[in-house]
Amino acid sequence: MTKKLLLFLFLTLISLKGWSQDPQFSQFYANPLYLNPALAGGALAPRLTVNYRNQWPALSANFVTSSFGVDNYFSRFNSGVGVYVLLDSQGLGNLKSTEVGAQYSYQLQLNDETFLRLGLQGAYATRTLDYFGLTFGDQYNNGGFTGNPTQEPLLQNGLPQVSYADFSTGAMVYSDWYWAGLSAHHINRPNQAFSGLETAPLPIKISFQGGLRIPFAGYTFLGNEIDREKTISPAVLYKKQGKFDQLDAGLYVTYSPVVFGVWYRGIPVKKYAENINNHESLIFLAGFRQDKFSIGYSYDVTISTLGVGSGGAHEISLSYIFEPLEGKQRPKRRSKELSCPKF
Repeated sequence: MTKKLLLFLFLTLISLKGWSQDPQFSQFYANPLYLNPALAGGALAPRLTVNYRNQWPALSANFVTSSFGVDNYFSRFNSGVGVYVLLDSQGLGNLKSTEVGAQYSYQLQLNDETFLRLGLQGAYATRTLDYFGLTFGDQYNNGGFTGNPTQEPLLQNGLPQVSYADFSTGAMVYSDWYWAGLSAHHINRPNQAFSGLETAPLPIKISFQGGLRIPFAGYTFLGNEIDREKTISPAVLYKKQGKFDQLDAGLYVTYSPVVFGVWYRGIPVKKYAENINNHESLIFLAGFRQDKFSIGYSYDVTISTLGVGSGGAHEISLSYIFEPLEGKQRPKRRSKELSCPKF
């Protein structure tokens, strides 16, 4: 299975058309700027987020993704802004992507308890194919590897690289006890092809996020109870990109200052092929939140045909919320922090 996976990744790396899917995070709410542009400024204060994911570490063809985000909410203008950086290394480290994005969101109050946030995003991305360590057919003869440089046309002008602008949008409606969001990434379908002779438009990714926040043990949402939250939060994330789709379903249990979660990723009623079920992983999460600081760790147990021998996926998230820049100034209109989980 490992040899087949490596062969598949190799063929993907050297192909002229760079069909691909976006990186994913199991702690998607801990990476709000990557999840939905409407979440920019959702903490109602300056916020710093850091995320790291290492998928299939037991294989040499693992995927390592890191992201860094900063956002803030300006109550005078009912607006949030954010900036993020995404770094992704795929396969043997030969295909690398860097993306820098800026976001703007606007918050509307629909009634006493319900708010709507609308967001826009503009990003600039670069993908580079590093063929160091790879060999090609023209470097072999009947006696084996010759050691001669490859004449592969794609590689004659140095490291193949492509850069492009990318645009996304999103919306989120929420109250104290529920949230529902929709986002659309790559709405301009940027071309990812390394060769100017071909095109490889990046498919639009549609994502739905939703869930409930159910109090227990006397927690009421009233007063300053955020530091001792006691809730159960069932939630779902559905993503569709091109012909592929995926569902994450599970729940968080928050008993401040700790959070635990369990998730299933896959679509059990759908098969990729006749003998291949659409089961990907079970995800287990533990988090800690104290004052303005949050840290979370999650582990994906692989339940697909790739098996637990892949090493699953390790993910770490860090978040810190600073004091509001506007101090204790009264906002122009009422604002409410997003009710979705922090991990």
